[in-house]
Amino acid sequence: MPVGKLESVPLRELWKHEERGFSSWLEHNIDVLSEALGISLSVEQREKAAGTFQADLVAKDAGDNLVIIENQLEPTDHEHLGKVLIYLTNLEAKTAIWITSEPRPEHIRAIDWLNEVTPGDTSFYLVRVAAYRIGGSEPAPLFTAIVAPSAETKDLGRQKKDLAERHILRLKFWGQLLARAKEKGVMLHASRSPSKDHWISAGAGKSGLEFNYVIWLEERTAVELYIDTGDGEQNKHIFDSLYSKKEEIEAKFGGPLLWERLDNRRASRISFSIRKGGLKDDESNWAAIQDEMIEAMDRFSKALKPHIQALRE
Repeated sequence: MPVGKLESVPLRELWKHEERGFSSWLEHNIDVLSEALGISLSVEQREKAAGTFQADLVAKDAGDNLVIIENQLEPTDHEHLGKVLIYLTNLEAKTAIWITSEPRPEHIRAIDWLNEVTPGDTSFYLVRVAAYRIGGSEPAPLFTAIVAPSAETKDLGRQKKDLAERHILRLKFWGQLLARAKEKGVMLHASRSPSKDHWISAGAGKSGLEFNYVIWLEERTAVELYIDTGDGEQNKHIFDSLYSKKEEIEAKFGGPLLWERLDNRRASRISFSIRKGGLKDDESNWAAIQDEMIEAMDRFSKALKPHIQALRE
C-alpha cells in the first residue's frame, strides 16, 4: 500500500489575511478547534467591539460563558497578548484562546502564569496552528494546544497565592514581635530581621544551638531550643546533658517543657507551646500573642542558658 508524505503548507497560502481569511474560515469551522481543544464552542460574533478594539471571534462554551478567540498567523507578540487581556476583561469572558503560528517561550510562560493566578473559572489557551497536505490533497489545518488550563495548574496557583500571603503575614508578625521584644528589654533576637519563615532564630551561645520563636497558622505558637550541630551523636549527647538537669531547668522556667530527643532524626528539640492563637488570628489579637511569646522566651532562655554555658566548659 502506498504511503503519502506529509508536507507543510505556509499558512499565508491558505489565508492571506487574518480577519477576512482565517477568522472567516474559523467562524464556519469552529468544530475543528472545538475537537482539538476538547471543549464545546459555538460562534456568537466575529469582530465584536471591546471598547475601541475588536475581538476576532467571540464564542460561547457549553456553560453559555463567553469565549474570546484572538488569531495571529505570525509568531506571538506583546501586542496580541495585550489584546487577549483587553478582550477577556472588557467582554467579561471566562475563556481566552490565542491562536498563533509560532508561540514564543516568553508568551508560553505568560499564559501558564495567567492560568495559575486567575480565578478557577477563568481559562487561557495558547494554540499553535499549522497546515499540511499529503501528496496532492487539499491542505488542512492542525491545531495543537501548547498551553491549556488544568486542575493541577489552578491548584498550583492557589498554593503559590497562599504561600505568598503567609509570607506577607509572617514578615509583618515578626516585625511587630521583634519591635515589642526590644521595648520590653528582651534582646535575644534584637539583631534579627523579620523573616518569611514560620520561625525566627537567634544563637543560644553554642554552635548548632538556637533559640527559636515558632508560629503556626492557627491556635499555636512556641519557643524552642533547637539542637543541630550537624553531628547526630553530638546532638543527642547535648540533649541528654540538658535533660539530666530537667527538674532544675523546669523549676527555673516555671513549668513543664516538651523534651524531644527525636531518636529517628539528627536534631533534637526542647520547647514550650503557647495556646494563645496563631498567624491567621485577627491582627487585633497579635499583640497579646506576641507578648506571651516574648515573656515565655525570656523565661525559657534564662532557664537554659546557664546549662548551655556549662556545656562549653
